[in-house]
Amino acid sequence: MLKILIDNPLLLLFLVAAIGYPLGRIKICGSSLGVASVLFTGLAIGSLHPELKLPEIIYVLGVALFVYTVGLANGPAFLASLRRQGLRNNLLVVGVLIFAAGLTVLAQKLFQLRPALTAGIFAGSLTNTPALAAILDIIKHTVPRDMLNRFLADPVVGYSITYPMGVIGSILSISILQRIWKIDYAAEAKQLRGFGVATEPLKNSTIRVTCQEAVGVTIEELRKRHGWDIIFGRIRHGDSVSLADPSSCLAIGDQVTAVGVGEELARVTHFLGERSETELDLDRREFDYRRIFVSNPKLVGRRLRDLRLKENHGAIITRIRRGDDDILAGGDTVLELGDRVRVITDRDRIDAVSAFFGDSYRAVSEVDILTFSLGLAFGLFLGTLPIPLPGGSELRLGFAGGPLLTALVLGTLGRTGPLVWSLPYGANLTLRQIGLILFLAGVGTQAGYGFITTFTQEGGLLLFGIGIVITSTVALTMLWIGYRVLKIPMSLLIGMLAGLQTQSAVLGFALEQSRNELPTVGYASVYPVATITKILLAQLLLTLLMR
Repeated sequence: MLKILIDNPLLLLFLVAAIGYPLGRIKICGSSLGVASVLFTGLAIGSLHPELKLPEIIYVLGVALFVYTVGLANGPAFLASLRRQGLRNNLLVVGVLIFAAGLTVLAQKLFQLRPALTAGIFAGSLTNTPALAAILDIIKHTVPRDMLNRFLADPVVGYSITYPMGVIGSILSISILQRIWKIDYAAEAKQLRGFGVATEPLKNSTIRVTCQEAVGVTIEELRKRHGWDIIFGRIRHGDSVSLADPSSCLAIGDQVTAVGVGEELARVTHFLGERSETELDLDRREFDYRRIFVSNPKLVGRRLRDLRLKENHGAIITRIRRGDDDILAGGDTVLELGDRVRVITDRDRIDAVSAFFGDSYRAVSEVDILTFSLGLAFGLFLGTLPIPLPGGSELRLGFAGGPLLTALVLGTLGRTGPLVWSLPYGANLTLRQIGLILFLAGVGTQAGYGFITTFTQEGGLLLFGIGIVITSTVALTMLWIGYRVLKIPMSLLIGMLAGLQTQSAVLGFALEQSRNELPTVGYASVYPVATITKILLAQLLLTLLMR
């Protein structure tokens, strides 16, 4: 059987994935390793024989796919994070990561660890696979070929031994401090509405206007004056029904539909008048609504107000479904491939409006091979360019940092002329998952044999202990400075810790604790900076220690 696996790397790849992925879904004490279990399965299978490993191209392709799709998805959030308090938050993350690098160097000096092993401990304690990939990339370009296998195994061994506490230590830190500080996540969610996510599901409501102050004032002026975070849909004046637009005015006795979260709708209803017993949304005789897929590439990357839907198509959009989230459709909202827009228009225009947006599920499931390949190729090329460092050393972004940096820029742009850089939501997630599995299976089998030798014969327990100290110290420091010193709400801060760790398992735990989507805001705002910083610090750490 071993001979068959050695001679058939594709069989080995899918066997590792088939065993490792379901194991990662098993929860122990409420937590699971997730897709990282593929790495440990690869280590276990690779430990059976020194030749039982996947070709290098497997994990190179995997990490390039993973970081490129992550960058495309997080480009807009990365740009937004650099504004206002986002800059402060990212500086906090960078400072804590530099502190983590200092702790790693201290451990190396105290216990005389090998440089490549130390760099792997840094990547594992902070659970960052692109950083590990960057370390492997530097080793390939600097270590003599006859010593390459030993050096390539060291960082993966250090990463694999310290990785579990990188997840568990962060989760325990959140659990302990939220109890000590008695965090009320529900109260925070009410205060933090307006961070770009709904803290509760969007609802429809029909309001009867009885307030004289609302008469003669445009809807847009009312929204700005009172800070309403809602979207108006239809207005019934007497026997006629029309679509609301920013210039519409209300009159006493009008009925108007509104979309928003429950508490916000209650605030708007209290000012305008009272909840109507008649639900206008149920009357579909004149105006109808439909969920439509955005599959027309000409609309991607454009703001809703630029589409002039009301003027050109007699239609308005009240909400957008992106992935599993509903988003209020504001004028500055930018469309992405795969969005499902809820459109209200005349019954006889529904089909024409559907054709305008595309409404093709097949189209949003496909990948534009031209732009995807072109962007990834440029990222890989960027990763090969040397960056000079003091002392004559060179630094490369590698096959992890180059594609990530390129994807952040392209994801922010969305499109350049006719070229659409973004991917449909579903296609992005699929490629991201495949890329991560390829990488973890590849590096796991490559280092499996060396991992077992190190853990059983060369102080594996010591490395595990070092990982516990680094992860726990970093997590507690991040949370204490963020909450006590910078006064960052815990709902956002635990998401930021997940972003600092670039760890979806920690984010999942944070979402379970907060019971809202606010941790995803903190996560997305620091994830790109944390990833790039860890890649650069891991390379710098290895370069300096090997001198």
